[in-house]
Amino acid sequence: MATLYLECLSGISGDMSAAALLDLGANAEGLQKMLHALPVDGYHVHISQKEKCGIRCCDFDVHLEEDGNAHDHPHEHDHEHSHDHPHEHDHHHHHPHVHRGLSDVTAIIDASTLSERAKELAKKMFGFVAEAEAQVHGLPIDEVHFHEVGAIDSIIDILSVAYCLDDLGIDRIICSPLSEGTGYVWCQHGKMPVPAPATLEIARRCGIPLVITDAEGEMVTPTGAAVAALADEYKTPDGLSVLRVGYGGGKKDFPHANVLRAMLVREAGGDETIEVLETAIDDSTPEQLSFLMERLFELGVADAHFTPIFMKKNRPANLLTVLCKKELKERAVETIFLHSTTIGLREYTVKRTCMRREAETLMTRYGEIKVKRCTYGAISKVYPEYESAREAAIKNGVPLEEIYRQIR
Repeated sequence: MATLYLECLSGISGDMSAAALLDLGANAEGLQKMLHALPVDGYHVHISQKEKCGIRCCDFDVHLEEDGNAHDHPHEHDHEHSHDHPHEHDHHHHHPHVHRGLSDVTAIIDASTLSERAKELAKKMFGFVAEAEAQVHGLPIDEVHFHEVGAIDSIIDILSVAYCLDDLGIDRIICSPLSEGTGYVWCQHGKMPVPAPATLEIARRCGIPLVITDAEGEMVTPTGAAVAALADEYKTPDGLSVLRVGYGGGKKDFPHANVLRAMLVREAGGDETIEVLETAIDDSTPEQLSFLMERLFELGVADAHFTPIFMKKNRPANLLTVLCKKELKERAVETIFLHSTTIGLREYTVKRTCMRREAETLMTRYGEIKVKRCTYGAISKVYPEYESAREAAIKNGVPLEEIYRQIR
């Protein structure tokens, strides 16, 4: 399991996120190839190195083109926003905005060469911003034509982050509380307080903790908050083994280093939160219940099981219990309602303690066997993956237990 830790001591934005992930090792050449194939023009991306308070970091810059001329972002200048694109504190350029709705952005994502997983990540991030903008403006989500989200640079930022997360094979994200500045920011609708309303709404909806600092200006943008909203947990974790570090630089200068630090880490095991869904079903056939469980596991839930129970009038039934990550909860609910006869669910959040798990391949006398190595502190266990062990047993004509014995 590849775990990413985002340290947001200087806030977070879309371009800082893309830069940090590139510095962490994401494929810059593959990213540029994906961007060049997009059905969007009027821009090009420049990836370079710079320093922030003496720290070498990656700079991800979207250059917008007007009338065939590229307009670069000023790199180390003013802290104030005096144009129509206020929310991206790492974008200081002047350009007309294309007003796109969520359906327009979704069409661009679907037409891209991103993997299916990366497309889902991109849609999820845009969904966070769209829902926030709809709430702020008091409009249905389909009627929102948002300037910032519809802008080319925001599209490029979010698609780039989705590509990098997928390229790095990130399975789990931990994010620190987001440090935010104070004051006001100018936008299309006038002078707004920091955090910007859309940023604050994303934080409220997704339970992202904000820490208000004495820094003047915006440090967390709506696009950055959407990246942070992908996190499984918000905390400053202890007991992490840091494998790699990447730095993404912002365009502003603060008294502190304006960088987003991304770390590929190994967790020692410990507590994490997970969503639990429960419902009692007394009028479905065994085939229907089996089909439901198959759909839930295809969705990617952590676990699902049935427990025999007796309901009122002593009717036999089955209690369905589903464990899933926060971002899968709504889709899991839809799946249960679609493929079962239930009309109501109980849901709650619990903490669970897990051993850290890593996939490995071991060479045995019967060939390569995929295994799962589980560790917690000094405790280590190795378990064969059943399908891999089954295949080896059939191929070699030996009992399954012989494969397990070889692994042990």
